[in-house]
Amino acid sequence: MTHAAWVMPALPLAGFVVLFFVGRRLGDPLAGWVGTAAITGSFVAALVTMAGLLSHPAGPAREINQSIYTWISAGGLHVKASLLIDPLSLTMALFVTGVSAVIHLYSIGYMKKDRDYSKFFVYMNLFVFFMLLLVLGGNLIVTFVGWEGVGLCSYFLISFWFERPSAASAGKKAFIYNRIGDAGFLLAMFIIFEKTGTLSYTGIFSRTGALSGSAGVAAILLLFLAATGKSAQIPLFPWLADAMEGPTPVSALIHAATMVTAGVYLMVRMHPVLALSHDAQLVVASIGVATAFVGGTIACTLHDIKKVVAFSTISQLGYMVLAVGVGAYEAAIFLMVAHAFYKGLLFLGSGSVIHGRHDEQDLMKMGGLAKFMPITTITFVVGWLAIAGVPPLSGFWAKGAVLDSTFVRYPVLWVVGIVTALFTAYYMTRLFVLAFTGNPRFHAAIDTRSGGAHATVEALSGSGSGAGAGEADHGEGRLSGTAAGDISGYDIDVGVAHGGSGGGAPVHESPPVMTIPLVILAVLAFAGGVLDLPWGGPDRWNALSWLGPVFGHYLYNPHLSMAGQWLLGIVDAGVGLAGIAIAWNLWSRAWKRPELEPAFLASYWHFNDIYDTLIGRPGARLASFAYSVVELHWIDGVVNGVGSLMKRTGSGVRRVQTGYVRQYAVGMALGILALLVWVLVRA
Repeated sequence: MTHAAWVMPALPLAGFVVLFFVGRRLGDPLAGWVGTAAITGSFVAALVTMAGLLSHPAGPAREINQSIYTWISAGGLHVKASLLIDPLSLTMALFVTGVSAVIHLYSIGYMKKDRDYSKFFVYMNLFVFFMLLLVLGGNLIVTFVGWEGVGLCSYFLISFWFERPSAASAGKKAFIYNRIGDAGFLLAMFIIFEKTGTLSYTGIFSRTGALSGSAGVAAILLLFLAATGKSAQIPLFPWLADAMEGPTPVSALIHAATMVTAGVYLMVRMHPVLALSHDAQLVVASIGVATAFVGGTIACTLHDIKKVVAFSTISQLGYMVLAVGVGAYEAAIFLMVAHAFYKGLLFLGSGSVIHGRHDEQDLMKMGGLAKFMPITTITFVVGWLAIAGVPPLSGFWAKGAVLDSTFVRYPVLWVVGIVTALFTAYYMTRLFVLAFTGNPRFHAAIDTRSGGAHATVEALSGSGSGAGAGEADHGEGRLSGTAAGDISGYDIDVGVAHGGSGGGAPVHESPPVMTIPLVILAVLAFAGGVLDLPWGGPDRWNALSWLGPVFGHYLYNPHLSMAGQWLLGIVDAGVGLAGIAIAWNLWSRAWKRPELEPAFLASYWHFNDIYDTLIGRPGARLASFAYSVVELHWIDGVVNGVGSLMKRTGSGVRRVQTGYVRQYAVGMALGILALLVWVLVRA
């Protein structure tokens, strides 16, 4: 059954081909069902392949290289188009196809009536194909093809509504940031091939000794540069927030099932090379925990519901990278899978809110949605508590596994990680309170008085034409009047008795084709912790234990006692509950608290401003100089000068070519005379 592993990427590719040629004829919703069926079939193929792999005994026998054909043969470089089927690649394939299938199903309803409905599923199927190629590739070249493919598809999907300048700009930004990381991937491959003579994973891992010393460190750090691009780590993380310009299912697909997990997967796959340098591991772990902290602080201040969840992804990816740096590879994969469940749920839940609020994304213009959207609310609660680390939900176990290993190996980094966990619970509770609880804030009619002063909130309704028409780019509500700074102290009911939005359209629950995926992901987010429960001794249930032989002695074991595990577990749960309590107490009393939203954090720690100052503006000036001076004066001057010289030369020569035979005869006679004189003189 493992020999049919090629079916996994083949089905999404087939779906792409079918939809590319006949998608418009199929139309809405048939094109969506075809795309969903292709990904669902790929998930079934992954299950069948897993069954076949489990029939092999644990150990090296559970690693199958499936060569399809010889792709490149040039000198010493021999590359096969091959797939590597082992517990790691198959675990990735299972959650990629499973979560992607759920997102595709959701998209059938979310993208309804979009003018490019079929094209959306063309891109989505191609995206999943490239992601599967990335995780199943048997060598770095095949992985790199998938790596570049998901980058290309992310550009297509982020800028899907390209008629909006913000979406077009976000797509280009994501593309450029990822190309920076890709340069690191290419340079790392050059070093690895030069030292080992191969690019296949099995060949590299059998010759890691050739990568000792500075070459190994360079290869590790260059691969990590590639990972910082795809997995949005410092310094290449700013693109991921702007990626929210794409449709919400795209955000879910990128953040939960594809793309951003690619960088973490690459580092986990290359763990024997990473293990060559403890200093490099510390760099990876430090960047990971710093990213987790920065992303968490930013998420505490934002008003756009999707951007809060986006920076949550950046923070959670930081935890995964931290686990890689610690050597807790199994914990990194555990968190990746659990994150796919609850982050997919949170994004699709946010999309359901945006759909129900008619393309409104501003948390300041929501409130009280629980009474209008019960299914979305209940499922969102599960995702919120899971990511906050409340037991017994999946996030508690997965994040705890990362923090436990960090506590033993790098205690200082554990402190930063546990503080970030407090922020995680805080900002997700803030989001939930502002969106789902309290009084609705849909209308512009607010009249408050404080000592005779008046305050007005301009709370605009969504201007889009419905889900799938494009999520409107709304500005945040503005305060005017002398009491603008005091409005946070009032409990203002600005809602509509019948759940109307500002434009008169009612707030509504999403259709079943969107709520069923929410329920599926909620169940997985709730129960996903059973994949790797840490307690119970050697006989405990641990579905991810089959990853053990892949990592072997490279897997870090913190050797925590049962008492230590209980103590750290209590700390993890306490921190999560404390963050929830703090946020609930603050934001359930007032929905405007500018003192808790410093501009420094809301502007992303000024990373974009720094890049604009150090790179963007100097680059623009350099380009202007290159055009106005180098291009126009130097290059064009040389080219035009050569042309002008040829023109003048031709004009001069043209005077000699008169067409008179007598003139030519005189010239010949003079030439002969000159030759005779020269010969006589020489003689």
